Order: sequence, then structure tokens, then C-alpha cells
Amino acid sequence: MMLEGKVILVAGAAGLLGKAIVTSICEQGGRVIAADLNSEAMSSWLQESDLGSDRVKPLALSISDSKSINAAFELAEEGWGGVDGAVNTSYPRSQSYGKKFFDVSYDDFCENLSLHLGGYFLFMQQCAHYAKRNGKVFSLVNLSSIYGVIAPKFSVYEGTGMTMPVEYAAIKSGLLHLNRYVTAEMKGTEFRVNSVSPGGIHAGQPESFIERYNAQCSFKGMLDPTDITGTVSFLLSDDSRYILGQNFVIDDSFSV
Repeated sequence: MMLEGKVILVAGAAGLLGKAIVTSICEQGGRVIAADLNSEAMSSWLQESDLGSDRVKPLALSISDSKSINAAFELAEEGWGGVDGAVNTSYPRSQSYGKKFFDVSYDDFCENLSLHLGGYFLFMQQCAHYAKRNGKVFSLVNLSSIYGVIAPKFSVYEGTGMTMPVEYAAIKSGLLHLNRYVTAEMKGTEFRVNSVSPGGIHAGQPESFIERYNAQCSFKGMLDPTDITGTVSFLLSDDSRYILGQNFVIDDSFSV
């Protein structure tokens, strides 16, 4: 129960990873402000789950709107006395996202960096401001990716119609350095930020892709969301208090 008594804000809570992270935090004794741009999907999932309203409060949130972010802090203050940490697993993108390299326009590239990396910047800034203003111990965990660390292995996508978008590489690598920047900026406070960089996660990909991907790994290959949650909970806990500005790769050796 490493998160007993802690209140955690999870952005992107209605997503595949977000749901697993919300569940894991509750299992570790924490309470969650489960925030997502799609609040209806979030509320629907919570009704189907066995997570009670005494543990999870759903909320509509946009990581590109500071008022929306601060409304989540206000909700936690009113009901539970404040926020002790946050996880950002949001995945904002435009309708043009996902094209192959030579099909991406300048406007496509800039729009997606603004939505995703820009949103992560604003969420990080507002979390740091909240922690500093209230003198709180605060742990933020950002979800990056192995493709923020290494170049894509394009061979695993052959014959699938899939690719690894160039915007994604720029976003997730940029996020890792933003973590270091904010860590340096916030020295002398008890605000900390770290990242988790997962490898591929099962989400209905073609079998040919999964086979090629798994061949690059040690023994499991593609991961399940629950393979990520233990590290996230550890980074939110007091056991990681002196870990700052770091990135944790979880990929069954795909990147090695």
C-alpha cells in the first residue's frame, strides 16, 4: 500500500494505460482525480468498474488549458485536501496524425507538437506552480516512450501499413529533456518529475507486427498495461523521493 493516503491526478485516465494506472493507484491505497478530455468515457468506465466514488472522482480536463488543469486541483482541495502527485498519460493528436514521414506537412508537424508536447509542458508547469505555491511534496510522472530514447526500428512495421510518426519521436524525446529542465528549475523545492518510457503495448496490432516486434525482445515482447503500473506507483510514492529528472525504460530489452 505504498500510496496510502495520497491523492493523485491522472490526466488521460480514460485511455488504455490511464485506466490501468487509476486502478493500480487505488490498489496501492491512493485516491484519484481521474481526468480526461472524454469525460463521458471516463464516467462510463468507472460505472462498470468496482472503483467507488470514495476512491475516484471523474473530471473533464484538457492539458492545453490551464484553467481546466487548475479546476482539477480545486476539486481535490475541496474533497480530499489537495493533490500529492500526478500522472500524465494523455495522447492529444490531430486528425492528420500518423502519416508516413514524406507525407507529413509542416503544419501537421507543428500542430501535433503544439497539442502533445505543448500540452505536457503546460500540465508540468501548472503542477510545479501548484506544488510551489502550496509548499507541497509533489511527484509528477510523465509517460514518454522508447521512441523518445532510440530511433525507430522501421522493419517491424513492414507490410502492416503502420509507421512510427515523426511527430511522436520529436514529442517524446523533447519531453525527456523538459523533465530535466523542470527538475533544474525546481531545485530547492520538494517537487519532482520523472518519466516512464514503455515499449510496445498490446492494442490490437496486426499479428505480423507483433511477431516482428517480439523477435526484438528478451522473453515477453509486447507488454500489457499492468506491466507499466508498478513503476508508476513507485515513482509516485515516498520510496522514490530522491529520484528526480530520470527516465525509466520498460520494454523487455527491445531498445537494447
